[in-house]
Amino acid sequence: MQDHPSLWTNLTPEEHEFQYNPQKAFPDFAQSRVPREPANKKALEELGGHRDVSYGDHPLRTVDIYPANSTNPAPVHVFYHGGYWRAQDKTGFAFIAGVLVELGITTIIANYELCPESTLDGVADSALAALEWIHHNIADYGGDPNNLTISGHSAGAHLVAEALATDWSARNIDPAFLRGAVAVSGIYDPTPAMMTSVNEELQLTPQIIARRNVEVRPPLVACDVTLFAGGREPWQWIDQTYRYAHHLHRHDIIAEVHVLPPFGHFDILMPFLDPQSAIIQAITKKSFAP
Repeated sequence: MQDHPSLWTNLTPEEHEFQYNPQKAFPDFAQSRVPREPANKKALEELGGHRDVSYGDHPLRTVDIYPANSTNPAPVHVFYHGGYWRAQDKTGFAFIAGVLVELGITTIIANYELCPESTLDGVADSALAALEWIHHNIADYGGDPNNLTISGHSAGAHLVAEALATDWSARNIDPAFLRGAVAVSGIYDPTPAMMTSVNEELQLTPQIIARRNVEVRPPLVACDVTLFAGGREPWQWIDQTYRYAHHLHRHDIIAEVHVLPPFGHFDILMPFLDPQSAIIQAITKKSFAP
C-alpha cells in the first residue's frame, strides 16, 4: 500500500465521530429496524429450523440454521450481523433466511463473541470458528459443505473479510469451500474506530488493530466478491469499501463494487428482503455458480 496520510488525520473529533460512528451519522438508526420487523417475525415463526446450535463453549458461539427444502445438498449462506463488534443478535436477522430459503439456499445466521467481554481478536476467532464448524457439520442439516457463501453488514462485513484472509489450509480445509462473499457497508481497517466513542466498549489497541486490519492482510481465498455501500453514508465510510476493493485488486481479486444511492448505513439491510435486489442477486449468483 502507498504510504500517505489517512483520510481521517485532520478531522475534528466531531467530524470523526460523524464519519466513523454510524449511529451519530444516522441518529434515527433505531427506526430502520421497523420496516423489516414483520418479515423477521414471520421468518422466526414460520421457518422452523434449528435455533441456538452451539459451535463452541462461549454462550455467543451459536448459530440459527434454516435448511432449504431440497432433496439434494443445498448451497449454504452464512450471514454475520453488524453492531460495531459489540452489539446485536442473530434473532434480529431471520428475515434474511426468509428470502434465501425460498430460493433454495440453506441459511445460517451467526452469533459471535462481542466486545467488551471479548477483544476484537476473540470476535474474529469466533466468527471463523463458526465457519469451520459449519463446514464440518452442515451436511447433517442438508447443506453442501463445499458450497458456502458468506455475507455481513458493517462489522459483519469485516468478519467476511477476515474469512477471506484466513489460511483455511492450515485448518485442513480446502479454501475452495468458500464460493463467494458479499460485504455490505463494511469497516475493514479498525484504526478509525479506536478514535470514536465506541472504543470505550471496543477497547482497541494498536496491537489488536495490526492483527485485525484486513486492508493490509492479504486475501487467501480467491472467490467471487461483491461489495456494497450506501449512497447516503458519510463519504469516509463509503471510502472504506473502495479501499478494500483496491486491496483485493492488488491481490488479483477483482470485486464488484456497488454504491446504492437510496440507502444509509442501517436501511441498506432492506434489500435483503427483495429477491430481485442487487444484494440478493449477488448471493444467489455465487450460490448457484457452476
